[in-house]
Amino acid sequence: MCSKPVIGVPADRKIVDPHPYHMVGEKYLQALIDGADALPLVVPVMAEHFDLDALLDTVDGIMLPGSQSNIEPHHYAGDPSREGTLHDTHRDALTLPLLKRAVERAIPVLAVCRGFQELNVALGGSLHQHVEEVPGYHDHRENPDDPLDVQYGPSHTVTLIEGGLLHRLHGAATATVNSLHGQGVRRLADGLSVEAVADDGLIEAFSVDAADGFALAVQWHPEWKVTDNPFSMEIYRAFGDACRQHVALRQSSGLQHREFGG
Repeated sequence: MCSKPVIGVPADRKIVDPHPYHMVGEKYLQALIDGADALPLVVPVMAEHFDLDALLDTVDGIMLPGSQSNIEPHHYAGDPSREGTLHDTHRDALTLPLLKRAVERAIPVLAVCRGFQELNVALGGSLHQHVEEVPGYHDHRENPDDPLDVQYGPSHTVTLIEGGLLHRLHGAATATVNSLHGQGVRRLADGLSVEAVADDGLIEAFSVDAADGFALAVQWHPEWKVTDNPFSMEIYRAFGDACRQHVALRQSSGLQHREFGG
């Protein structure tokens, strides 16, 4: 029997009175356990200490979670961020090259919210830093004063592109998702295909054309109470199945997980 896949989950680096911590929200880890039937492995964002291939030899998939921080805009030739914008240079330094290498190696990738933006930037795309200020687009941010169940509750419908991965998984033309983001895709990187769009035309999901394995990014938060949402479960089950296939391929080729480091 195939063992549970190990999913690497890059952390956020945060300063907490006054020490640096590497953190991942529990909801992302729980969704991998409940939705993908996988074992999450939190990866500290200490890129200078890791060989990317050795790290990827350790896992059967990569899941990029959301975050309160934004990608530093110099990574996509964007204008400098406004004062007070939260960044995480350590996460950028690990995830951007890691994602590119994971796609090259056909290691399954699921990217959520900031992860969605990271995958686009890693492959050469760019971002709107303030979607609500772009003519024609709605305000896709949550109300921070609302209870969490309202913030993460159904917000708007997305249209699933016919023939795409999400359309095949869901078996319907539309789905209702939550919305908790201020940034979004400005230019989609070459080699990516749109999987879902909001009613204002904003790209809400994409997949990687050349990926031999599963490589999907969504702007919403399917991890929230994943077992209560059939569409979210479809996404996580498909990701888990792709990671299990990676386990089987590794075992059939005689490769074992290895420790990662310098």
